[in-house]
This record gives sequence, structure tokens and C-alpha cells, in this order.
Amino acid sequence: MPIAIQTAWLFLLALPIACIAWTVTHEKVFEEPRNYCIRNSKTRKTLFGRKFFYLFTCEYCFSHYVTMGMLVITKFQMLYSDWRGYLVSGFALVWVANIYMSLYALIRTDLKKEKLEAELKEKEVNE
Repeated sequence: MPIAIQTAWLFLLALPIACIAWTVTHEKVFEEPRNYCIRNSKTRKTLFGRKFFYLFTCEYCFSHYVTMGMLVITKFQMLYSDWRGYLVSGFALVWVANIYMSLYALIRTDLKKEKLEAELKEKEVNE
């Protein structure tokens, strides 16, 4: 596959990876299981138990597992057509997906800030 096509696939496949990782680790729909994992990541007696549950609370950590699943489904490889291609594409996908999630977090923070400022101004006008 030409490098331009591989690059396009890289940026496209990173989108669902970022979406899944962000949704599971941040959004309300998974709040209860996430809270369970947070509790267990702090209270489990074994190091393995704590780290296992922590993986479901950190978007960066979780994106590695989503990426592995995506590689199994798509068989996407970069630069090499053997196991090295999976290794390169795996880390590249995690990196791009985390850039997407960082940008999304910045946008959300900015939107929340604007919303709060508008609510404060509205409150001042009403008083």
C-alpha cells in the first residue's frame, strides 16, 4: 500500500479509536462502570489488580487496547508487511488518537468556559 494511503488510513482509523477511548473513560454513559474501576484501581490488594482496573479509567492507557482491537479487525499495517507493520501502526494509531483526544479536551474546556461566562453575565443582568 502506498505511504499516502497508509497515512490516510492512519488518520481515519485513529478517529474511532479516540472516540471509543474517550467515551469509555469520560462520558456519562459509562459513569457507573468507570466509578467501579476507579474504586478497584485504588483498593485492590495486588498491583496487577490495581493496574488492570486503572486501564479502564485512563484514556491514554485504554486507547492502546482499543487500538489492538482495531488492528485485529482491520489488519492495518504501516511501512512493513509483517509483525513490524502492526507494531508501527499500533503506536502511530495510539499517538494520533491521543492527539485527537487532547484537541477534543481543549475544545470542550473552552466551550465550558464560554458557557460559564455567559451564565455569569446572564445572572448579573438578571440581578
